[in-house]
Amino acid sequence: MGRKIQKGVQMMRAAIFTIDTGAYKAKAESAAASALRRMLEHVGFEVKAAGLLPQEKEVVAAVMRQLSDTGSVEMIITTGAVGYMEEDCAPDALAEVADRLLPGIPEALRAYNLRYSKKSMLERLQAGIRNRTLILNLPESAKTAKEDMEYILPELVQVVENLNI
Repeated sequence: MGRKIQKGVQMMRAAIFTIDTGAYKAKAESAAASALRRMLEHVGFEVKAAGLLPQEKEVVAAVMRQLSDTGSVEMIITTGAVGYMEEDCAPDALAEVADRLLPGIPEALRAYNLRYSKKSMLERLQAGIRNRTLILNLPESAKTAKEDMEYILPELVQVVENLNI
């Protein structure tokens, strides 16, 4: 599934949020977040925060800022709200808070997902860095989020390690 975090390197901390107003109001579980948590823990991350957020750009951006500015986590992953509808705010929130964007990650994921569905060209995935925190948007589908994470996890681990040496 990917390499584990190197011995001698401090355990890295992550946060996972599903952005879905309906699920937020219903206090529902997120299958995508659960799958991602298992994967990250398997390679040595400690998931310090997880939950649901409403589809409100200001709320999502505030959570990203707070976690990255305080150094609470080295990686933030969101699932959901990456489409083209007005309420799909995850990529906009990420672009607003990032110091630097990493366009190669979403480009690689779109290319990878196009093999399975042409609808993936409509997703507005985004990736970037704020301070020493990697921030990444993934689709809401548990299956797609899990497959995407499997595809890029070794590179994500490398980025997090390099940012926090």
